[in-house]
Amino acid sequence: MCGISGRVRYDGGPVGADIVELAARMRHRGPDSTGFAIYGPIRRDGFVVRGFLADRSALDPTLQAIEDRLKNSGASLSAEPTSDDSGQQHVLFRLEITEPNDLPTWVDAVEQLTGVELLSVGRSLEIIKDVGDARAVDAKHRVSKMSGTHALSNMRLATESLVSPIASHPFWARPFPDVCIVHNGQLTNYFTWRRRLERAGYRFGSENDSELIAVWNSVQMSEGLSLQESLIRSQSELDGVFTYLLGTIDGIGMAKDRWAIKPLAVVDEADGIAIATEEQALRSIYRDEVEVHNYDGPLMTEVWGLQPVATGSAA
Repeated sequence: MCGISGRVRYDGGPVGADIVELAARMRHRGPDSTGFAIYGPIRRDGFVVRGFLADRSALDPTLQAIEDRLKNSGASLSAEPTSDDSGQQHVLFRLEITEPNDLPTWVDAVEQLTGVELLSVGRSLEIIKDVGDARAVDAKHRVSKMSGTHALSNMRLATESLVSPIASHPFWARPFPDVCIVHNGQLTNYFTWRRRLERAGYRFGSENDSELIAVWNSVQMSEGLSLQESLIRSQSELDGVFTYLLGTIDGIGMAKDRWAIKPLAVVDEADGIAIATEEQALRSIYRDEVEVHNYDGPLMTEVWGLQPVATGSAA
């Protein structure tokens, strides 16, 4: 089934190259689509936006409509928009924007445009996902050229929805900036929690349970829980089998359900952290002898920050 991976580089170096390599080594787990979340340099003001448009021929008028909605929100573009030149029917675009008066309202207005879905909004986070394996997605979007502090990836085998960039991981926790998820597993109380969150005013871009986990954790943290506390609460509030990696601007969190059937292996070295469903993927980053930690017990959580620590904190 699907594979997930994560990477922390304490030097803020070429994390894109590392996460592409980790994903490429697990191609056999899901060649339908591949997604990456890259946490690059943090902006003091404004956001970087990644988006999907279903019809490439409508790119110019759609970007103009997005800019118009920015002006209506008291904001503007702070750099020229860019887009991929893959030639596919769909197109992925990238924007840098100043601060909208109300970010969630602006996101809603943009996603009312025909064929548009925002993949991520953040001070640091950029989500790039497309059909094909890791090498193919990297060739189209140059993920391996990106630098940053940490990253996530997912290799998806499409079992319950379309083979499409917008059905792929990672999922942004709309409308919370800089929070995203990659997930291996399945929730059994998905619809119960979705109805509760929708009644509270949250909107979802997919019917994927992974997106729900990201929003659910973001709500918990917005109400005062730490990332670690939210991860622990998820183990009793969310039913099913899961191992997930939650990305925030401060690092990567991990939670595992009580049945512990979804594997995860981690290397914790002086230069950073590497995380993957399979140990063999970690060996693409660390070729010399290193200790590999297998997170194979029930109800485990972990938070990996952006600076080295002396010991882990598995619970």
